[in-house]
Order: sequence, then structure tokens, then C-alpha cells
Amino acid sequence: MPAAGGLGNSIRNGKKIGCTAVQVFTSSPQQWKSKPVTDEMAADFKAACSETGISEIVSHDSYLINLCAPDHDKRVQSIEGIKGEIERCAKYGIRYVVSHMGSHMGQGEQLGLEGVVESTRQVLDETPESVTICMETTAGQGSALMAKFEQLAFVLDGLGGHPRLGICLDTCHVFVAGYDLRTEDTFQQTFEAFESIIGFDRLRVVHCNDSKKGLGSKVDRHANIGQGEIGPDSFRFLVNDSRFERIPILIETPTENEGHEKDLALLWSLCQSTRG
Repeated sequence: MPAAGGLGNSIRNGKKIGCTAVQVFTSSPQQWKSKPVTDEMAADFKAACSETGISEIVSHDSYLINLCAPDHDKRVQSIEGIKGEIERCAKYGIRYVVSHMGSHMGQGEQLGLEGVVESTRQVLDETPESVTICMETTAGQGSALMAKFEQLAFVLDGLGGHPRLGICLDTCHVFVAGYDLRTEDTFQQTFEAFESIIGFDRLRVVHCNDSKKGLGSKVDRHANIGQGEIGPDSFRFLVNDSRFERIPILIETPTENEGHEKDLALLWSLCQSTRG
């Protein structure tokens, strides 16, 4: 939800359209600079959470972050950038920061992954313990890492299963990366692979998006729920699967023509159990 007028308004606006979980940006995702979080800003945000009863809040870090950037200065800037995001979240009381982590940019997958492990270790060592980094699955465009479950597992293993490291699974991203979700069989196969390679105990957040592009296309273009290449059945499986019952499921679909409101209402309608 947008943060015009303060981050607290993101929560209030989310409540108005029926959200029970909300994702925010604590600063512009397109810029390195950010404003400090004042006591007043943090107090209003916490008041909004109390007013609405929404406690599941997720932040998304800057799109500029690349924790394995081959350029030393860019890597340092990325480390400091995500550290700043975590520190802002700690002041607001936000538990989860979603991050795309990095692209190897020609170094190769192995060096890139090793760079992510090294940088993430530093970030975790130097930031508040109240915030968990959620590595987001990617579409695999260009040299982007984290499109394969094995890559996410490499980082988890490299950091000894650090308790402040989790996973954000994006349905559009995994689909275009080659994991089929369209039928009950392929849905189950994909998440059996996820359980085997990573484990559901590491899943902290789901980004729930349909895809404008096809299976394995590696093109990241979100579509409204049920209107893309994934189709509505996958989302019915998702919202009725007990493995996801206590996981924040967040919509990042196109907002035109009240897209978020309509997608949210559709997801609730797909739930077979009592809303609550």
C-alpha cells in the first residue's frame, strides 16, 4: 500500500480494502537516500497497527540492492542500504524485510552466491535482531540470482541456517522461472520440491501475483489474479493450503481499475474456510 501522508496511512488504507497483512516501502525503492524515522513517525505507524488490528507488516527493500555486485563500492553501498532498511524496520516494529538479494552480473552463479553469503553475514551481524531478511524468489531475468530453490538453499546453508534469514516466495516469479503451479499435481510437485530443498519452516512471506508471461519465460510481468498465464486454480490451491495458513500473502498486482481491491476480494472468495 502507498505511504502518502505517512507509513501509518498504508496500514489504514489496507484495512479499508479488507487487508489483514500489508507490505510497505519505508523509503523510495528507486533511491539510495532515505529520511530518518522520527519518534513521531514510528508512533503514528504503531498507532495505525493498533487501530486496525493489522500486525502482519512486511517491508520491501530498495530495488537497487545487489549484495554480490562485482564493483566493490556498489557492494558496500548495497550492504549499507539494506542495513539502513533493517534499522528503519526495527524502529517501526516491522519484523520482515523482503530483498531480491543480488545479480551476479557476469561473475557467474557460484561467485555471485558466495558474495551474497559474505555480504548477508555482515548485514546480519551488524543489524537489530528483531528483523528477519526474507530472500525473494526471482524470475531469473538476466543474471538475477534466487530463481532456483537450490540457490536460496545455498545461502541458507552458507549462513548455517541463520534464524534471521527466511524466504519470500513470489508466485509469478517462480512460475516464469520454470516451476509450474497451474494444476493440482504441478502445484503439489513444486511445493514438494520447495519442502525438500528449503523447507516450509523457512517460508515467511508469499507474494501472490499472476503472470503476463508464460512458464519458464524468465520475464517478470505481474498480472491480476486469474487473468494471467497461471490462472485462478493455482490461487485457490494456495489460499486453501494449510501450509500457508499463518503466512502473510501479499498482492503486488496492477492497481488500475481498483486492481488490488478486486484481487483481494477474489482471493477471499476462493477461501473455503471461514475468514478470520
